[in-house]
Amino acid sequence: MRSAMSLSEEMIAQMQPLIPALRRYARAMLRHRDDADDLVQDVLERAIGGWHGRRKGASLRSWLFTILHNLALDRLRRLARRGMAAPLESVSEARLATPASQEHGTQTRDVLALIALLPADQRSVLLLVAVEELSYAEAAAVLDVPQGTVMSRLARARERLRRMMDENVQTPFEKPALRIVP
Repeated sequence: MRSAMSLSEEMIAQMQPLIPALRRYARAMLRHRDDADDLVQDVLERAIGGWHGRRKGASLRSWLFTILHNLALDRLRRLARRGMAAPLESVSEARLATPASQEHGTQTRDVLALIALLPADQRSVLLLVAVEELSYAEAAAVLDVPQGTVMSRLARARERLRRMMDENVQTPFEKPALRIVP
C-alpha cells in the first residue's frame, strides 16, 4: 500500500507545477475560463489513468500538452458540429430561422451544367478567372494566348452563360419534365 501512495505523491509532485501552464494554453485554445478548467481536469484524469503507459524517458510536459491539445481540438470540432449552446429566449428569431438550402445547391448544379455546355476555350477562361481566381495575365500564360484574348473570351463566356440562364436552357444532365398523357 505504501508504494501506491508514493506513486500518487510522485504524480502530484511532477504534474502540479505544470497545471498553470496547462490552464493558460487551454484558455488560449478554448477562450472560455470554465471550459478551459474542465479541459485541464480531463487532461489530468487522462494522465493519471495512463500514467503506467507513458514512455518513461519522455518529457512529462510534452506528454501533458499533447493530451491537452488533442482534447481541445476534439472539443472544438464537436462545438463546430453542434454550434453554440444558448438559452432559446436569448436567441433572436432571425438566427433561429434558416433559409432552405436545397435551392442553392440546385442552382449551383445548374450553373455548372451550363458551364459544361460552353465552348472549350470560353469554358477554360471562365473557370480559370472566375473559379480559380487567376488574373487575366496568369490565365493568358496558362492558356498561351494574349491577355486581350482572355478578356474577350471571358466576356463572351459570361454573356453566353447569362443568355442560357435567362432562356432556361435544359442541360443534358437534367431529366425531362413528366408529361401528362391523355
